[in-house]
Amino acid sequence: MPRKTYLRHLAGEADKLFSGQTVEQYAAICYRRRDDGQEVEVLLITSRESGRWVIPKGWPMEKKLPHQVAEREAWEEAGVKGKARKRSFGYYTYLKSLDTGETVPSVVQVHLLEVAATSAEFPEHGQRRLRWLSPNDAASLVREPELKSLFRMVGVALTKDKKAKGSATK
Repeated sequence: MPRKTYLRHLAGEADKLFSGQTVEQYAAICYRRRDDGQEVEVLLITSRESGRWVIPKGWPMEKKLPHQVAEREAWEEAGVKGKARKRSFGYYTYLKSLDTGETVPSVVQVHLLEVAATSAEFPEHGQRRLRWLSPNDAASLVREPELKSLFRMVGVALTKDKKAKGSATK
């Protein structure tokens, strides 16, 4: 019998997606430019439960906007300080296992976060591994197809931003 793929698992929960039985989370794709100023690296962290590669994400917080939640989660889960863009970069869906044992689709709003500083000491230090990678390498390590696509779009989006800023200063 063929192994059940991630997409097949997600498709099995499609009825929950279409009936609005989902949870919402906010996340950050943390990025930095290498010393040459051209190449971009993105950050992956491991999840605490399964150890799979993910991005910092969390639940809505009272009195915090989605991009502020993304900034907070980046700090707590990866020791990253920076500014997240207010406008979302995109969305992805994954299956969230709740404490009750139930699986529910989670729709994650993703914000780009430019890293200003990192710290070796942060709330979840020792509970996760961190890895800086090219966006394409990061895409190859994450499981969620929509998140793979977002990583593949990061370089293009940031290159456009850099060109737009460069022409605005001329």
